[in-house]
Amino acid sequence: MGLGYLSLNRESSSLSGGELQRVKLASELEGSGNVYVLDEPTTGLHMSDVDRLIGILNRLADRGNTVIVIEHNMELVCQADWIVDLGPGAGAGGGRLMFEGVPRDIVDCSGSITGQYLKEAVNRKTGG
Repeated sequence: MGLGYLSLNRESSSLSGGELQRVKLASELEGSGNVYVLDEPTTGLHMSDVDRLIGILNRLADRGNTVIVIEHNMELVCQADWIVDLGPGAGAGGGRLMFEGVPRDIVDCSGSITGQYLKEAVNRKTGG
């Protein structure tokens, strides 16, 4: 879960929101048929821990669970089976459906800011 740095004597009130989500998620890893909603679970994680979290989320989905993630980390976004992108901005400037579909198609959606960032992330990764 990317929480190996935590000690057992650490008080739960000292954990970040992302850490708390991952602690709760750890207790659910063997279940199936559940729906999980995570809000920015990569917050504060090192990239190697993000990779570990992606593996865990994939494992949850593979076991027949539904995993819904609100996230801005493009490493995690590109792993999604389905993206729902709301925008175009935040708060009063958002709330409209900008895109719905598979990750590979969002990069061609000119109105999607998420698509632009995902395209940049893919280009950086592939050198394109």
